[in-house]
Amino acid sequence: MHDAPTTVFGGTGFLGSAIVRELVEAGRAVRIAARRPSLPDWLEPGDRVEAVACDLRDEQEVAKVLEGSGAVINAVSLYVEQRRSGLSFEEIHVTGAGRLARLAREAGVTRLVHVSGIGTSDASPSAYISARFAGEHAVIDALPKAVILRPSVLFGPRDAFLAALMRLARLPVMPLFGRGETRLQPVHVADVARAAACLSDTRPLERRLFELGGPEVLQYRQVVEQVLAHLECRRPLLPVPFPIWHLLAALLAPLPSPPLTRDQVILMQQDTIVGEGVGTFDDLGIVPRTLHDSLPTCLAAR
Repeated sequence: MHDAPTTVFGGTGFLGSAIVRELVEAGRAVRIAARRPSLPDWLEPGDRVEAVACDLRDEQEVAKVLEGSGAVINAVSLYVEQRRSGLSFEEIHVTGAGRLARLAREAGVTRLVHVSGIGTSDASPSAYISARFAGEHAVIDALPKAVILRPSVLFGPRDAFLAALMRLARLPVMPLFGRGETRLQPVHVADVARAAACLSDTRPLERRLFELGGPEVLQYRQVVEQVLAHLECRRPLLPVPFPIWHLLAALLAPLPSPPLTRDQVILMQQDTIVGEGVGTFDDLGIVPRTLHDSLPTCLAAR
């Protein structure tokens, strides 16, 4: 039993809320830190969970939330910049992540898990991908023993990935990104949450970089076919060249919350699979579930 709480920044998000649940089920005390905090509706008497308001851009708020923390997991993410609100990739994924790591070190927190993503690179034309890469380095510079966790494409009940495919399935044809040959390694959000919980524990670690993908490497076309099969929905698959997707993203960019962004198109142009020489689920003794076996439960939650 852990007395000091594990603080989950972004604990109300898709992955963050799954991490909170995993920690609670393991009997650990949890502190949820979010700009608009709320307690999960599944809590039971005796669960040790608190929710506190915290903006990753506010140094004093972050320092206050870190007081008394036994471990920290940074699951804050920003997929679409909102510059009018001061929410940019640079501010959240780089400056904010580095600030959190530095303040965690100053607070005496030695266990920090920073969630990033497979495919980060400083050479990417995507501002999102390059910010993720810079953010990893900002964290390690501030706290060298931090653990970097890079999941592949996340799926699960009420996720954004499968929800987008379900919306596209309503069309008379199913558009593909390019020829649908991009390779993905979809991973269930609960499996990544379990890994994050394990990595934030007190056990000694031999690795500091983990990449987490599901047990299968699938082409995007195969993912689409599995979803359509479970929906019992027959649709012809239509290859759409990437330049058209980029044009569509540019046309949608002025919207407050565009359904497609340039960064998402760039992500779909590159494989998102586990690399070599990194920690994986095997190192943690976790057997991830397949997309095929999980689809009935995930799609039923819509």
